Amino acid sequence: MPGPTMFVPHRRHRRGAVLTLVFAGALATGAATGSWGADARGGPLPATARAPRPSASAPHAKGGRPTVRAPRGPGNTGRSADRWGGVYSATEYEGFQRALHGEYVGVGLSVRRAADGRMEVDGVERGGPAARAGIAPGDRLRSVDGTEVTGRPVTEVVARLRGGLSGSGTPVTLGLARDGGREWESTLRRARLRTRSVVAERFRDGPAAGTRIKVESFTHGTGKQVRAAVRGAGPREGVLLDLRGNSGGLVTEAVTSASAFLDGGLVATYDVHGRQRVLEARPGGDTRRPLVVLVDGGTMSAGELLAGALQDRGRAVVVGSRTFGKGTVQMPRPLPDGSVAEQTVGHWRTPSGQAVEGRGITPDLVVHGDAEPRARAVLGGLGPGA
Repeated sequence: MPGPTMFVPHRRHRRGAVLTLVFAGALATGAATGSWGADARGGPLPATARAPRPSASAPHAKGGRPTVRAPRGPGNTGRSADRWGGVYSATEYEGFQRALHGEYVGVGLSVRRAADGRMEVDGVERGGPAARAGIAPGDRLRSVDGTEVTGRPVTEVVARLRGGLSGSGTPVTLGLARDGGREWESTLRRARLRTRSVVAERFRDGPAAGTRIKVESFTHGTGKQVRAAVRGAGPREGVLLDLRGNSGGLVTEAVTSASAFLDGGLVATYDVHGRQRVLEARPGGDTRRPLVVLVDGGTMSAGELLAGALQDRGRAVVVGSRTFGKGTVQMPRPLPDGSVAEQTVGHWRTPSGQAVEGRGITPDLVVHGDAEPRARAVLGGLGPGA
C-alpha cells in the first residue's frame, strides 16, 4: 500500500490501494441486487470496488485492503459492533466475486417502490424466470412467499426475491396484480443469470432528443459500456445518466464512467487510518455534451461517488431525491476458518470535500416521485451539445 499522502486539489498523486466497495444491501439473507429496486440486472450484490490501479489483486482473495460496504440487512447486525462491519462466510464471498463479473441468482426482474409504498415491476430480464412466467413491467408485486411487501424497504424485498444462499433452482412464490383488477400468484424457480449493468436508449420529447443511459451497478466492464454509450449518442444530443437504484460496485468502473464526462481531474478522495488518497478521472472525456444525472434513495456508494463527482465538478445537473448516504471504508481480513471479517477504517468524500456518510448527495433539483419527466425537461433546457 502506498505511503501516506496529503490531498492537494488538482495535484497528481500515486493512486491508492485496492478500494473495495462491497455493497450488501440485503445480506441478512444473503441477498444481493443490481439496484435497490432490483432482483435482476446487477447488484448491490456485495460487489468489490477498486481504486484505479489495473494491477491490483482481487481484495477478497488477499484481504488487508480497504473496503466500503453498504448497509447490512435486518437481523444480521449482531455479527459486529461496527455498523458496517461484519463477518462473511467463504460461500458468501464466493457469491460476491461472481457478482463482480455480472453473475447473480434471481428471477430476472427489477422492482421500484412507488410514492405510495407499492412495489412495482420496473423491468423484466429477457429469457429469465419472470419473463417466462408472463410478468411484465408495470405489474404490482404484492407479496413474496406469502409476506406482504407494500411499504417495506426495497432491500428487504430484494432479499426475499434472492432467497439468501438458497441458490439456483429454489422456488419463490410471488403475489402479483395488474391494472384491470387481475390478481394472481406465480411460483418461479430462481436461476443463475447475467447482469445487464448498462442500458442505453434514445428518447425524444417534442423537438428535444437525448440518450438515456441507465446504470444498474458497477460490475466489470460497466465503465467501458458507459463510455461507448456516450460516444454513440446523437450529435448535439444531451445525456440523461440514470443512477436511480444503483447500488454501487467496482470503484474503478465508477471512475471510468466519470472519465466519460470529464477531462481528467479529481473524482473523490478517501482515507485509510487517516492517510489521504485520491481517485482521478482519465483525460479525454466529453465535457461539452449536456448532462443530467437522476438519483434517488437507492443510489448508493459507488453510485453516489459518481453523482457527487459530476455535481461538484459542475459537469451535471443532479435531479431526484437525496441519495442513500454510504461513505465509509472497510478493511477485510481473512479468518482461519475461511470467512472474512471487515472493520470500518475510513471515509470517502466528494471533490469539494463533502462527506457522504449518513448525509447522501442532495440533488440540485429535488423531485419526489417519478423525477424523469423533470430531468428530461432540465436536459432540454440546457440546450444542444457542441
